[in-house]
Amino acid sequence: MQRDDCRGHAGGDGRARGAARRALGLLAVAAAALAAGCGLESGVGRVTATSSVSEQAAGRAAAPPDLAAQAGAVQRFMRNGQPIHCGGGRSRLVALTFDDGPGRYTNAMLRELRKAGAGATFFLVGHAINRYPALPGRERAVGAIGSHTMTHPNLSDVSRAKARREIAGGRAAAQKASGGPIDLFRPPYGVRTPAIDREVRRQGMAQILWDVNSSDSRRSPPVNAGEIAGRVLRHVRPGSIVLMHEDRRQTVRALRAILPALAQRGLRAVTVPELLAADPPSRGQLNAGARGCAVGFASRRR
Repeated sequence: MQRDDCRGHAGGDGRARGAARRALGLLAVAAAALAAGCGLESGVGRVTATSSVSEQAAGRAAAPPDLAAQAGAVQRFMRNGQPIHCGGGRSRLVALTFDDGPGRYTNAMLRELRKAGAGATFFLVGHAINRYPALPGRERAVGAIGSHTMTHPNLSDVSRAKARREIAGGRAAAQKASGGPIDLFRPPYGVRTPAIDREVRRQGMAQILWDVNSSDSRRSPPVNAGEIAGRVLRHVRPGSIVLMHEDRRQTVRALRAILPALAQRGLRAVTVPELLAADPPSRGQLNAGARGCAVGFASRRR
């Protein structure tokens, strides 16, 4: 059981990327057809043919996976049903993710991401959406949207019927406010059970966890921006999915150090769908859970 504590520069025009991401929902049906019959380690969903392997290995900016490949990758992992902790680590991509929004610091966070040309994924809580209904649409223009339930309960502590309503309600709220489909889910506190895994899959979402915890939500002792940035930069590596929160002022400040440092290392911050399409985890990594991220990284350094 895993709990939390409570694009370097991508190139290209940020507004164009935002429009492209909004079109993702329109291609979801076609992507599912393209993905049919493809295994988790098939060639579908990797970077487009215009980007060579040598370009990826050198860390140069490669053409992003097209929208059909992104949607198809998410659908494949949803059908597999295993939680995802990281990408495969074969390219210079990382996924920054933000939980518990939207909130009072969302606009400031979006400004930092736009300024750096970085993609991100936002796991939204339904009750927070009710307080800030205009923000999910702005977040979708910058990145991808996922659900984080309706009221953020520990799903293992509620009845199966209540868990089902929390998962469905959070998804419906995020979908309505953001103007597009929701096919990513993150359980509150990272707490999951086999029954929760089955319900998330039944509702048509892929379950996204993480391999790098920024600890930005720690309250005792409180954590500052320097500690958050230091923790992320010590542990992040190609393929990482980084856990942060968008309702923390110190996280916005930490981004001002994290984003340029990623760029200096040749790491590009992308959305979770982009990571899964361009650099999917192997079946072995999925089977190993969070440990598979470190094992995969170590094997590629030898």
